[in-house]
Amino acid sequence: MSDLVVASSLPQELEVIAIAVAQQAAAIVTRAFGTASSIGTKSSDTDVVTQTDLDSEALLRDLLEAATPGCGIIGEEGGSTRLSHRLQWVIDPLDGTVNFLYGVPVCAVSVAAAFDGEFVAGAVVDCVRNETFSASAGRGARCNGLPIRGSTCDRLAGALVTTGFSYTARQRALQAKTVERILPAARDIRCFGSAALQLCWAASGRVDVYFERDTKIWDWAAGALIAAEAGLAVDLPCPENESLLLAAPKALLGELRELTFVGAHGH
Repeated sequence: MSDLVVASSLPQELEVIAIAVAQQAAAIVTRAFGTASSIGTKSSDTDVVTQTDLDSEALLRDLLEAATPGCGIIGEEGGSTRLSHRLQWVIDPLDGTVNFLYGVPVCAVSVAAAFDGEFVAGAVVDCVRNETFSASAGRGARCNGLPIRGSTCDRLAGALVTTGFSYTARQRALQAKTVERILPAARDIRCFGSAALQLCWAASGRVDVYFERDTKIWDWAAGALIAAEAGLAVDLPCPENESLLLAAPKALLGELRELTFVGAHGH
């Protein structure tokens, strides 16, 4: 990729690339769905890897390098390359690997583009439902090309909340305490096993809120941009918020931040 000055068209161009490569990688996942087996684990015995994860990431890297030569790439399975480049792609080749392993039809491919340190475009492809969620900075969010907007729910008691859980026992114990506080206050809680898709479902108003701790950048890079461009307030993980990832209508932010704050409850 030539050293482009950031023009108004650049995020849109990167969104088009993200959609194209994510859809091609998702085809690998879709073909293998229902036949997967684990070939290893990573952070814990429950954090599995399949051959499809590796095949999908290899294809993503090849396609992105061809589309934007010399770019940097940060991937879940293959590590980071060229971190000094202005254009960085952040990829999750198979978000929802445990679901994929068990044949649960909730898994996705996520591709996000950051330029000069700011996420400007992204796409998430639902490998089973054949839906493509996408966004670019300042241009809103879409599902299969049609505009989407997040929920405007203004009462937690009426909100359908989604979350996810860590691969480590200690973090899960803390997360269980958080769920214990939120569940009585909300309409209900769901956990679908894919951070990327849960962010996109919040972006499209299928659920009202998504929150989680102990996520990685490739889990949320594309989905968080899509949620923000769909009008939701988004908190990204940082030390100040105890690594909380949160996407919600603005009216619910204060209450959710209080209920999800681990330190305030002696943990």
